[in-house]
Amino acid sequence: MTTLVLVRHAKSDWGSRSLDDHDRPLNERGLRDAPAMAARVRDAGVTVDAILSSTALRARTTAGFFGAALGAEPELDPELYGAPAAELIAAAVRRGVDAVMVVAHDPGMTALAGRLSDGGIGQMPTCAVATFRWDTPDWDIATATDPDSWSFDSP
Repeated sequence: MTTLVLVRHAKSDWGSRSLDDHDRPLNERGLRDAPAMAARVRDAGVTVDAILSSTALRARTTAGFFGAALGAEPELDPELYGAPAAELIAAAVRRGVDAVMVVAHDPGMTALAGRLSDGGIGQMPTCAVATFRWDTPDWDIATATDPDSWSFDSP
């Protein structure tokens, strides 16, 4: 089985306009939603072999909560910062394991989730989680076919 879990970073703080976009932290809502969603994913029985995260602070922090809940250390990938849909799935494929979580940004997350769900997911709000499964252990087959199942959850 091949599994791709997409997580859009939790809500970030726009309070200090002097911060570079890459350095924006999570706000109060983000700090509440990320551990809650991570627990929901864990309690739903989702497991991953790897967690890939954008290097942006808001994504790294979100990935840290999911890593703690799922027992996996997030791996930072600078290519995921502002990545389009094609790069998000390519990063998962390059990782070379059966189950990968990708924590990144819009608009790439919404575009990929929408494509994989055949339009069933119209928007990936902050801290949303979309899980896609294929009944094959081969990423090449998975990326060339529709998922056999998918689910969506958001705070």
